[in-house]
Amino acid sequence: MSETTAPRSVSFASLVQQFFTEYLIKQRAVSPRTIASYRDAMMLFLDFAHERLGKSPTALSLSDFDPDLILAFLDHLEIDRHNSVRSRNLRLTALRAFLKFAARRDVSSFYVIERALGVPLKRFEQPMLGFLSREEMLAVMGQPGNTWTSQRDHLLLAMLYNTGARVSEIIGVRLSDVVMEESACVHLRGKGRKQRSTPLWKSTVQEIRAWLRRNPALRGNDALLPNRDGHAMTRFNVSQRLDIAVARAAIEYSSLSKRSISPHTIRHTTAMHLLQSGVAFSVIALWLGHESTTTTHRYVEANLEMKVQALAKLQEPDTKMRQYHPVDDALMEFLQSL
Repeated sequence: MSETTAPRSVSFASLVQQFFTEYLIKQRAVSPRTIASYRDAMMLFLDFAHERLGKSPTALSLSDFDPDLILAFLDHLEIDRHNSVRSRNLRLTALRAFLKFAARRDVSSFYVIERALGVPLKRFEQPMLGFLSREEMLAVMGQPGNTWTSQRDHLLLAMLYNTGARVSEIIGVRLSDVVMEESACVHLRGKGRKQRSTPLWKSTVQEIRAWLRRNPALRGNDALLPNRDGHAMTRFNVSQRLDIAVARAAIEYSSLSKRSISPHTIRHTTAMHLLQSGVAFSVIALWLGHESTTTTHRYVEANLEMKVQALAKLQEPDTKMRQYHPVDDALMEFLQSL
């Protein structure tokens, strides 16, 4: 009779290496940003497990991934490291992705992993989306000045508003990504290396042409919006230039000085203005690179004017108010007291 050999469990260290090198990089081909995020989550968890269990990372096993340890780690992120609920959930998402991968490679640990996967994401209240009116947006953009920096900043803000792109997408635009012939557009690389094309206004194309006449040395793979050293602008650099533009616009619109306006606010502004112009949810989702129209629906929640217009189309009920009579029933009195 032949003997059945029990499946040999894979070492934890080997699973971690395979998760990053084989699964994330080779099979899923995720972006470097995603890899860095998952790496940071794993390193934070391993450091916490070392402090909590007294085990080095290589000495850990999947059996150590019990719900109590994971929950304690998540509390540590919120309480000790002062992470937001969103950041907490991102770390948990990374751990869950690893555990799902490990369950397929080490079947003997399936029950332990299944229990660990039962740790839920934490619910949190979505903040109301902030956006600018068209007048405020135009004031922030201002007019291009005569200096190199002023013209670059104006083109930067014009493209952010035109495309509704994320700041990482705009600073990643190369000259070769811009099509200025018929059906002018710009090719954007979004989350997960997903690419999309967004049409450009004629005014944006004209501004790009003027910018290229001023910078004739720019070539195909060069950043369209470089810094003084010729490299692509950084996220911090974009936020800094936007702050200057907002401060200037606040002279005319004083309410701007009391608001927190980031490059992502311009993205929300583009989406809201598209929605107010009657553009369909599905088109806005494609425009912004949303994976689901559920995300796009949040803009309706933020737009009180559209709600008022919708309510005006709904006929009010012809309600006749009845005089209130108190009830003596004990159960009803209890309910009314709540």
